[in-house]
Amino acid sequence: MTGMPLALVYETHATTVDNELGIATGWLPGELSEAGLAQAAELGQRRRDDGIAAVYASDLARAVQTADIAFRGSGIPVRLDRRLRECDYGELNGCRVERLAQERPRHLTEPFPGGQSYADVVAATAEFLGDLTRAFSGERVLVIAHSANRWALDHLLHGADLAELVTAPFAWRPGWEYDVA
Repeated sequence: MTGMPLALVYETHATTVDNELGIATGWLPGELSEAGLAQAAELGQRRRDDGIAAVYASDLARAVQTADIAFRGSGIPVRLDRRLRECDYGELNGCRVERLAQERPRHLTEPFPGGQSYADVVAATAEFLGDLTRAFSGERVLVIAHSANRWALDHLLHGADLAELVTAPFAWRPGWEYDVA
């Protein structure tokens, strides 16, 4: 089935304690809150019978925990990939969300001090997509990651402006779907 588009389903990790406290976790592990544990279970109920060939998740603890709860015992392979990590905010990992929101526009191409830029996340996501399309052409794959990864997908696959994406308010929903040629 080489050359067939890959159907990519993107889901954010479930709600964390940091999310509820207004903390921008970045590359810190994070831990699912009580609400997040329920959301992860619901994700599994929603996606287990959705024709998913494989699940790829960020290797940060909150995404790993989400994938484990959602797909444990399902028979669907779950693979971790560090290229699906949230943007590394460097010295700002663990800062207040409000502070990070003010900093985001300055770090489209310039790395956060001690961290990376959103362009770095786009590059990692592009590399990941290349590998994924070679391995899963014509199949349906679920990705569990972070907001920066969804922005990278929207930028790469829909041509959305990265500056607009990083400054727009986050609006959760039960998954985004992309066709990847």
